[in-house]
Amino acid sequence: MADSRFNKVLESVETLSLDEQEALIQVVQRRIVEKRRDEIAANIVQANVEYRSGQVFRGSVAEIMNELDK
Repeated sequence: MADSRFNKVLESVETLSLDEQEALIQVVQRRIVEKRRDEIAANIVQANVEYRSGQVFRGSVAEIMNELDK
């Protein structure tokens, strides 16, 4: 199902002029960057929540490795 949708999109893109295709690529790339920024921001918020609630393990690399081995 998703494969056929993807193929339909590709076929539609091929009907665009080269300039339109390049503009489309730029728009899609910008949107991907924005989504990744949003994901990073959400991860930071979650990390801060976990840090404030004491859910974050702190220690040296050796201590962390020992904790992971448990």
